[in-house]
Amino acid sequence: MFPNHAQPLVTAPAETSVLALLLTEGPLSRVELARRTGLSSTAVTKAARPLIDDGYLHELPPERTAPGAGRPVNPLAVTVDREFFVGVKISAEALFGTVCDLRAGMRATADLRLGEDRGPEAVCALVGELVERLLDADPTFRGRTRHLGIAVSGDVDRAAGRVRYSVLPGWRDVPLAGAVARSTGLSVTVENDVKALTAAEHWFGEGIGTEYFALVTIGAGIGSGLVVNGQLIAGAYGVAGEMGHISIDPAGPVCHCGQTGCVEAIASSDAILAAVRTATGDADLDFDGAVQLARGGDPAARDAFARAGRAIGTGIATLVNLLGPERVVVTGEGLDTYDLFGVHIREAYAAHCFKAAAKSPLTLRPLPWEEWARGAAVLGIQALFP
Repeated sequence: MFPNHAQPLVTAPAETSVLALLLTEGPLSRVELARRTGLSSTAVTKAARPLIDDGYLHELPPERTAPGAGRPVNPLAVTVDREFFVGVKISAEALFGTVCDLRAGMRATADLRLGEDRGPEAVCALVGELVERLLDADPTFRGRTRHLGIAVSGDVDRAAGRVRYSVLPGWRDVPLAGAVARSTGLSVTVENDVKALTAAEHWFGEGIGTEYFALVTIGAGIGSGLVVNGQLIAGAYGVAGEMGHISIDPAGPVCHCGQTGCVEAIASSDAILAAVRTATGDADLDFDGAVQLARGGDPAARDAFARAGRAIGTGIATLVNLLGPERVVVTGEGLDTYDLFGVHIREAYAAHCFKAAAKSPLTLRPLPWEEWARGAAVLGIQALFP
């Protein structure tokens, strides 16, 4: 059914430009595609023809572009159910999965709790079980699915398909893509979870149409993803955009990465809880208890959240000063407590941004775990491209 199981769908620059634009912003007429891509109308038609023949694109009924305009145009649109993509997010406690269509619409979701064994072999087996469950959710999925994306926290070598370091499952140097590909028969892409979520938001969310875009996650970890010149940035070693590991306080706490005073060491949920426990002397306090103390007006608890907010705001300002994104999306499970540190994030952001850089708006966007799995599925969609 597919030209090749593992090869990109498009390779020619014209085909790549046309398909990418229709995926993210279609339907569009050939005239509009020519204008937006800089291609001639003839080149657009030539690029679209094999994609129409293969069933990835189709023509919509004719429509007039304006009253009195000439011959009606037939906009081109993506055939969303031509191919499906599985995405799996590996969290500290569970796997979250989804099947998405060609425009990242979620068609099915499922989750699976991790067992006591969080080692690579046990988790890979559960990933295979979850993928089977997802593909069985609809009779059309299995025959039209060839790509699986996996999103996991930490240092990920996407090109090699290896998890070099992930603190949540406690992994080091795990060849995850190869292991899962062998068990599922799918082509597997592994990426840092925040980068995967950033890719999804850039192509199909708040970042559509931007050339410079940033996403920041707050919660159990502090992460960020960056888009520059329309491309997700990995950097020479795959770890570009790790805002959580910008050191902002040389006298601050030691981070799990080994540095001192990282944003994550001050502003993650665990860091906030540790600070409140130390201040109150209550070693048995949980995070919900720390939140209740802060909302009840406890000075030590409120100060811990305020310090976290200032750290996050300073970290975001650092990214914005360096890269100048048009928009910054802030998400993650930490948004549940935004009332406790939101004002401090915004104040520190405004204080540390350089001049016009502060014009970049901060947009709060709550995204459930299924959206992180959707980000993983978008890795598969992007695998259609060279």
